[in-house]
Amino acid sequence: MNAQTLRAQAFKALHERDGAFVIPNPWDAGSAIMLASLGFEALATTSAGYAFSQGRPDGGLTLDQTLANVQAIVAATPLPVAVDLENGFADDPVECAQSLLRAAAAGAVGGSIEDATGREDGPIYCFDHAVARIEAAVAAARSLPFPFTLTARAENFLHGNPDLDDTIRRLQAFADAGADVLYAPGLRSAEEVLAVVRAVAPKPVNVLMSGGLKLTVEQLSQMGVKRISVGSALALAAYGEFFRAAQEIRQSGTFGFTSRSMPFQQANQLFKG
Repeated sequence: MNAQTLRAQAFKALHERDGAFVIPNPWDAGSAIMLASLGFEALATTSAGYAFSQGRPDGGLTLDQTLANVQAIVAATPLPVAVDLENGFADDPVECAQSLLRAAAAGAVGGSIEDATGREDGPIYCFDHAVARIEAAVAAARSLPFPFTLTARAENFLHGNPDLDDTIRRLQAFADAGADVLYAPGLRSAEEVLAVVRAVAPKPVNVLMSGGLKLTVEQLSQMGVKRISVGSALALAAYGEFFRAAQEIRQSGTFGFTSRSMPFQQANQLFKG
C-alpha cells in the first residue's frame, strides 16, 4: 500500500471517529512543518494565504501554481493534505473534475470545490449547474484508487447573500450528489451552524473559524461539527505580526517586536527535519 493511500485512509478515518478535529491551513511548506510539529493530524491548503505569499490577491493564482504548492506541502510532512481548489479553476463540470484529478496526482487526498464563480456580476453558480459540478467531481474522486475526500462548499455567505435556506438547499443537493463533507464558510452564529449540521446529517460538516464566529472546538464538537478549519486566519496572523513589526521600525525606529519573535534556534530546529 503506497503512502498516498495510507494518508487517504487516515484522512477518511478522521471524519468517521467521534468528535471534531481541527484541520489548520498552512500556506506553504514551512508553515505546514510548524503545524505538523504541534501534533495536528491533517492539513488543508488556503488559496488566500498562498496567494498573499506570492504577492497576489485571493483567486489570483492558476491551477498550476496551486498544485505546485500542494506538492511542496505534501512533501514537507507525512500528514494527509486536502487542497482548496476554489471553483475547480473552471466553470465546466468536466474541467472542474479534471482539476480534482490533477490535485490527486499532486499528492492531495482530499479537496474542496465551491459554487462561487469568481465573477462580480454573478458570484454564485445557478443551482443546477452547481450540483452538476459536484456530481462530476464526485465521479472523478470515485475513479481514484484511494478514498479521496471531497468537500462541497456553498459560498453564499462569503458573497453578500446570507441566505441560510438556499445555502442548506445547496448543501443537501451536494450531499445527495455524493460529496463526502459539506461546508458553508461564513456562517455567523451557533444557530446557523446547528441548522447546517442538522440539515445534512449524518454527513460530516466543516466549519470555518475565522472572523466573526466565536466558538471553541469543544462547543463545535458538541454541536455535531466534524471538522474545523481556519482558512487564511493563520496566514493573516503571521502577516499581521510581520506588518506591525515593520511598521514599528519605520515609524518608531525601535525593535521591540524582537521580544515576541520565535527564537532562531527553535525555528531552525523545526526545519532540520
